[in-house]
Amino acid sequence: MTTQVLPRTTRQQAVAAVVQVVLLCGLSAGVGLGPVGWLAGIAYSVGLWALLTAAVRRAEVSTLGPADLVTLARAALVGGVTALVADGLWSGDTAVVPLVVTATVALVLDAVDGQVARRSGTASALGARFDMEVDSFLVLVLSVHVAALLGPWVLAIGVMRYAFVAASWIAPWMRSPLPTRYSAKAVAALQGIVLVVAASEVRPQPLTVALVCAALALLVWSFGRDVVWLWRHGSRP
Repeated sequence: MTTQVLPRTTRQQAVAAVVQVVLLCGLSAGVGLGPVGWLAGIAYSVGLWALLTAAVRRAEVSTLGPADLVTLARAALVGGVTALVADGLWSGDTAVVPLVVTATVALVLDAVDGQVARRSGTASALGARFDMEVDSFLVLVLSVHVAALLGPWVLAIGVMRYAFVAASWIAPWMRSPLPTRYSAKAVAALQGIVLVVAASEVRPQPLTVALVCAALALLVWSFGRDVVWLWRHGSRP
């Protein structure tokens, strides 16, 4: 009888899933994470496994590189943030300190995986897309939490990127590659930072509202500029 060896990417994802469960256990023991938080965390982990597996197969990748593993660890932290936000919305009492700490570590690691990819020479389209999707989902989840504090208008920050993708399904000219703009990357990074500051509730609410409004305005400007560029230069029938 031969023993079937699992693909290396599957083993790597399995380790990440175990890390996710350990993190949820830690949150359960530390802040009393409830069943809704557990359900959200597990659902996130299952969705991550399915989407990443499909992406790996499309890219025909046999193993995740060092930078991808950093992103995978960050994705597990985002699962913890998701669980805390869902639990807080259900119970009405969010564990703010663990939420802010976990999200902050995830944001810090966002600056690490890019450096690891460049220094190890393992940058790839899969890694870039994986990194972007983890960033986008973290911003979405944080916007849900901050929307509960400031109002539903904050959700615009979290859903804007997904609205852009949905629009590209309808308008093929929006699918053209965009030029690399460091200003766009800076604006995207700013969203997570501002939302974490807002989630910490350490600033007076008027100042927090002003900060989030400024971040949203910059995001609208960044996406608007991309849409105008695509309209002018994108491939249209």
